[in-house]
Order: sequence, then C-alpha cells, then structure tokens
Amino acid sequence: MVNSDERAVVALELERLRRAVDVGFATTRGDLALLLQRADQTDKTLGEHEERIDALERTRWPLPSLAAMTSVIALVVTVWSTGGGR
Repeated sequence: MVNSDERAVVALELERLRRAVDVGFATTRGDLALLLQRADQTDKTLGEHEERIDALERTRWPLPSLAAMTSVIALVVTVWSTGGGR
C-alpha cells in the first residue's frame, strides 16, 4: 500500500510535469505566432514586388520593336548622308 508521503511526492512530480508541459506549449504557441507574422510579412513583400515587376513589364519596350526602330533610324541616316541631305 502507498503511504501519504509517496502520494504527496507523486502529486508534486505530476504538478511539475504539468507545469513543464504548459510552459512548452506556451513557448511553441509563441514561436508559431512569430512564424505566422513573418510569413504574413513575407507574403505582403512578395505581393508588392510582384506589383512592381508587373508595372515595369508594362512600361518596358519590347526588344524587337527597339531593334526595328534602330534599323529604320540607321536607314534614314544612311539615305540622308549619301545624297538626300545635300
């Protein structure tokens, strides 16, 4: 049979274990909350970067158009310098 001293020791150890588990869960919850906040910030930053990239892509000149324009300007300058500009 178990005496009252042993019961008190077991109860004390169970309380310590419970406290340790509660602290562990609280720490884990805090870490998860921090990770969630960082993930939200990362998502927001990523969305802002995507918007900036989309804006840059809309305003850039396509390379084939730039090449065609350069060729036309070169042709005009050549024609002008060989006889049209005298």
